[in-house]
Amino acid sequence: MAVASFAGSASAESLLERIKNGETIRLGFTNEPPGAYPGANGELLGVENEMTLDILKKMGTTKIEPVVTEWGSLVPGLQAGRFDIITAGMWIKPDRCRNVLFSEPVALEYDALLVPKGNPGGLHSYEDVRDKGLTLATGAGYTAVKNAQDSGIADDKIMQVAGPPEVAQAVKAGRAAGALDYFNATGLVEKDHGVELADPFTSPVLPDHPAIAFSLNEQAAVDAFNAVLKDYIGSDEMMAVFSKYGYGKGNLPDGKKTADLCKD
Repeated sequence: MAVASFAGSASAESLLERIKNGETIRLGFTNEPPGAYPGANGELLGVENEMTLDILKKMGTTKIEPVVTEWGSLVPGLQAGRFDIITAGMWIKPDRCRNVLFSEPVALEYDALLVPKGNPGGLHSYEDVRDKGLTLATGAGYTAVKNAQDSGIADDKIMQVAGPPEVAQAVKAGRAAGALDYFNATGLVEKDHGVELADPFTSPVLPDHPAIAFSLNEQAAVDAFNAVLKDYIGSDEMMAVFSKYGYGKGNLPDGKKTADLCKD
C-alpha cells in the first residue's frame, strides 16, 4: 500500500514541481534548424532549445531528455504525455491556444517563399503562386496552410509535406514553390544552392511570434517560465544564443502578449 501511495503521488506531481526538484524534463521538437534540432550526438541545438535549457536551469533543472518527432505529432505528443514541453518554436495562433498553453513570445519571425535557383517563375507573393496556377508546398500543420488558403490558393494546390527538407525537394523538382519561416528557409538555402528565397517577397501576414508550449493543465509552470523569461529577453545570455543561430535584435519579441495573440 505504501508503494502504491508513493507511485500515485509521484504521478500527480506537477511539471513545475518536477522542474524545481531537478527531475528529468522531456523536450519535444522537430529536426528543423535553426529553431530546434538534434546534434550528431543527440544534444539539443537550436535557438528555442538553447533558450529553454537556459531558463529551465534557472528554474531548477539541468536534466533534459530530447524527443524528436514530426511537426504534426508535436501537439498530440504533448497531450499524450510523450514529452513535457514543446520547444519547436511553434507560432502562437488562436487555434493552437485551444490545445496548448504558450509562454510569452520568445522571438519574432518572418515567413519566406522558397523558389528554384533564379526564380524562373518570377514569384514574389502567394498571389503570384495562385495566379499562375502553381502548387505551394509547406509543412503539414504549418500556419502557411491557412495563409495560402486566405490568399486564394485552392486546397488541391497546397502540398503538405513532413517538413523543410521535403519542401526543398518539391521546389527543386519543379513541383511547387515553398512556404517556410525565414530562418528555416535560409538554413536550406545555405545547404542547397539549387533553391533560393524569393526577393522581394510580399508576405500575406505580419511577423509571427514563436513561443514555448506546455500542456493545458500546467499553468503554474508557464507562469514560472514567464517570470524567468521576462528578465532573460534581450539579456546578454539570450543575445549570445540569438547570434549563434543568425538571429539579431530585430528578432526580439515586439511586446505583443500571448493573451492577445490567442484571440480570434
